[in-house]
Amino acid sequence: MDPAAERKAKGGQREDTLLDPSTFLPPSPLPAPTVTIEFCDRVRSNKPQLHRATWVSTELLLTFPPPTLKAVTVMPLNADDTAGRFRVWLNDQNGPAELGGFPELKVLKQRIRDVIQPGVSLGHSDKKA
Repeated sequence: MDPAAERKAKGGQREDTLLDPSTFLPPSPLPAPTVTIEFCDRVRSNKPQLHRATWVSTELLLTFPPPTLKAVTVMPLNADDTAGRFRVWLNDQNGPAELGGFPELKVLKQRIRDVIQPGVSLGHSDKKA
């Protein structure tokens, strides 16, 4: 039974599945390596997620310019089951990997680097505070 039908069968109540890894479905892969940023756009006043998604995409493309990172996709989601979502996916030759929701940019860059450019320094993003 699909999630919408399950909610309807339970009287419209939505189970909190936002953080349940078994419900995570990666987007369709593009030529690797690519990053997809999913964010909730359900509430129009929720612009901080839009701004964060575009900021993260810009930072990733500046840190890993093509051809190192082939693409960054910003994907607004507007459904009951995606409310509050902010997830970052890395698609490489091993398939999609979920990198976490609301990760610190420094940590996100390190996770991506460890997959697509292991051993390469990120400069100030590798220094401890």
